[in-house]
Amino acid sequence: MIANPELRGLTPAEYLAWEAKQPIKYEYIDGEVYAMTGGTLPHNDIAVNLTTMLRTALRGTGCKVRMSDAKVRVSESGPYFYPDLVVSCHEQDRRATDAIHYPKLIIEVLSPSTAGFDRGDKFRFYRRIPTLQEYMLIDAEKVGVDCYRKTSAGKWELTTYPDDAVNGENPVLELLSLDFGCPLALVYEEVEFPQPIPGDGLGSV
Repeated sequence: MIANPELRGLTPAEYLAWEAKQPIKYEYIDGEVYAMTGGTLPHNDIAVNLTTMLRTALRGTGCKVRMSDAKVRVSESGPYFYPDLVVSCHEQDRRATDAIHYPKLIIEVLSPSTAGFDRGDKFRFYRRIPTLQEYMLIDAEKVGVDCYRKTSAGKWELTTYPDDAVNGENPVLELLSLDFGCPLALVYEEVEFPQPIPGDGLGSV
């Protein structure tokens, strides 16, 4: 994300009105707006794979998956974010035109420039959403998924795939909030990871 120093102190209503006229997407935090940067092709491929599977699995359930053009509102005062995938099962969100208010699941595909924020401050903001039950972080540079699930006691527990999976060599990725599961391999189907730069490894001078 890239902050716009000329726009500070915006109210949520001012942000929404301003952003609607912009050629690119902006997230909104504490009165400031941040331009969204593009992702890599592996990032896009992972998002497409998951969206395709979830759309099929959720057909007829009343739940709906949306991709990165869908804003999520944390509260009336913000922030507003653009996650890579969001699923809501709330009737109001099915009719919404500006933002999702009641997400059940949020998925972020990690980029090197935003991974720290996605794991830290952004997750702290997302945890304020009462309806959110799962938050999933997917690595776009190697096979690896972290899934945070809200327990009945209101605590967030972490399951890491494939490390914490109990399915042997073919772990199944589970989204308990949606009663959905798929082989982890399908999340990364036809995904080509970036190749390391020669001489950029350990021991290079």
